[in-house]
Amino acid sequence: MKKRALLPLLFLIVIACQIYEEEEPSAVEFRSNSYKDLVSLFEKWRAFEKPPTREGAPDYTAETFEKRIPRFQELQESLKQIDTANWPIENKIDWMIVWAEMNGYDFNQRILQPWTRDPAYYKTVWTYKSDVPAHEGPTHHATTELWTYDFPLSPEERERLISDLQVISPLNSQAKKNLTGNAKELWVAGIRDIRTQAEVLKGLKKEASLVNDSELQSLIDSCIRSTEDFVSWLENKAKSKTGPSGIGKDNYSWYMQNVHLVPLTWEDEVMILKRELARAWSSLKLEEHRNRALPELEDANSPEAYDQMADEAAKSLMDFLEKEEIVTVKPYFDPALREQLGEFIPREKRNFFRIGQHYDPRPLFSHFYHWFELARMENEPHQSEIRRGPLLYNIFDSRNEGVATAVEETFMQAGLYDDSPRTKEIVYIMIAQRAARGLGSLYAHANEMTMEEAGGIHSEYTPRGWMKTEKELLIFEQHLYLRQPGYGTSYITGKYLMEDAMAEYARIQESQNKDFVLKDFFDSLNSIGNIPMSLGHWELTGSDTPLRVITD
Repeated sequence: MKKRALLPLLFLIVIACQIYEEEEPSAVEFRSNSYKDLVSLFEKWRAFEKPPTREGAPDYTAETFEKRIPRFQELQESLKQIDTANWPIENKIDWMIVWAEMNGYDFNQRILQPWTRDPAYYKTVWTYKSDVPAHEGPTHHATTELWTYDFPLSPEERERLISDLQVISPLNSQAKKNLTGNAKELWVAGIRDIRTQAEVLKGLKKEASLVNDSELQSLIDSCIRSTEDFVSWLENKAKSKTGPSGIGKDNYSWYMQNVHLVPLTWEDEVMILKRELARAWSSLKLEEHRNRALPELEDANSPEAYDQMADEAAKSLMDFLEKEEIVTVKPYFDPALREQLGEFIPREKRNFFRIGQHYDPRPLFSHFYHWFELARMENEPHQSEIRRGPLLYNIFDSRNEGVATAVEETFMQAGLYDDSPRTKEIVYIMIAQRAARGLGSLYAHANEMTMEEAGGIHSEYTPRGWMKTEKELLIFEQHLYLRQPGYGTSYITGKYLMEDAMAEYARIQESQNKDFVLKDFFDSLNSIGNIPMSLGHWELTGSDTPLRVITD
C-alpha cells in the first residue's frame, strides 16, 4: 500500500526534473567554455540592443530603459560566466568584443545618453555612405539611408522608403519628451543637423519620379512639417541650456579603455597628440627646407585638369601597392577607389581636404584605404559572426581611422612620393590637422574649452591656414567629436597603436631570424577584420600587453 502511494509522487518528481532540465539555466547558474555559446549570446545581445518600438519609432524613453535593465544585467552576467581560459586567441578576442559592446551600452545609458543630451541623435535621413563600417557618431536605430535608393523606385523600394519615412514624425514627437539634458553646445550644434534634414526632405519632394506620387508627397510633407516643428522646439529650448557638453576626464578614460579598448587615458592622449602635432610641424618645415629649390605644386584649375590628375593618382597608388608589394591588391580595390575620385571644386569653395586633393590626390586616396576595407566586408566577410558586421558604438575607430591615417605616412615612407617630393608636405599637413583637431576635442571633453575654443586649436594649428578657408568642415568635425568621445583622437591614437603593433610584429620576426615582410603584415592585419587596434595587436603578435592596462 505504501509503495503504491509513493508511485504518483515519484512520477511527479521525475516530470518536474525533466522540466527543470529543459529550462535555460539562469545567468548565475550558467557555466560554459564553449565558443558556440558565445556566438549564441552575441546574437541575443544584438537582438536586445535594438530597442522596442513605440508608435512606429525606436523607443528611447526613460521608463523603457529602466524596464530593460534586468535583462541587460542577465546578458552581462552570462558573458562573465563563459570561461575562455583554454580558447585560442582569436576566440578570446571575440569575447572581448562582446564585452566592450556591452560596456558601451552601459556607458551610454549611464553617461553619454545621446537620446537625452544630443538632438543630433534624432537625425533620421542620411544622404551619404560612411567611409567606416557604420555612421560616425551616435545614431538611432531606424535611420533612412537615402543613398541606398535608386530613382525611379521599384515597387519594393517604394514601400521601403515609405516604411523608413514613417519613423520621422513619431520619433520627433518622442524626442521632445526624451531630450531633457542640459548640454548647451551639443544642443545648439545639433539644431543644425535637424534643420539640414528638413532641407534634404524638401529636395526629396522635388525628385522627378516622385512628383506625381500623391502618397509619398503627402508623407514627405508631414515629415517636413514635423522636422521644422522639431527645429522650432529645439531653438526655443536652447535658450535655457547652460550645462557642459564634455563627459569629463575620468569618464573619457574609462570609456576609451573599457569600450573602445584603447589602452590610454585622457592624459596619455594629450601627450601623444601634442607629440604628433610637434612632429608633423617640424617634419613639414624640414621637408619645405629640403624642397626649397623645387617648384611649388600646382593645383588643378579646371574639371578636365582635375579628372586627369585624379585618374593618374589612382593608377599611381594602385601600381605602387602592387609593384612594391605593400599589400595583396584584390580585384575590388580599384573599383572601390575609383568610386571616390571626387570632382573639381573651385578654389574659393575647397575645404581642408579638397585643397590638398587638388594639388595631389594620393595622400587623400591613401586614406581611402577605408573603401578597401568596406569592399572587403562585402566581398570577403569575416568568418566570425561577431566580427562580420560593424561593431557598435564606433568601437572600430582606432582600427579604421587609425590605419587609414597611418598608411598615409607608411606609403610615403615606403616610396610613394619619390616622383614628387613636395607631396610629402601634404602628408605632414594632414597629420598636423588630425593632431590639432583631436587635441581640441580632448580639452572640450574635459570641459576646459568650449567647442568653439577647441575649433580654434583645430584651425590655428593646421599649417598654411588650410582650416580657415571653409568653416563648415570645422563645425562638422568638432561637433562630431563632442558627440562621440574618442573619435577625434582615434586618427592619431589609432595610428600610434598600429605602428606599435607593426614594431612588435617586426621585433618578433627579427628575434626568429625572419625577414619583416610588409605585405604579410598588412595582409594579416586585413584578415583580422575591423576590430580595435589593441585586439589586432594581440592577434598579430600573440601578445596582449597593450590590453593589460584594461584587463589587469
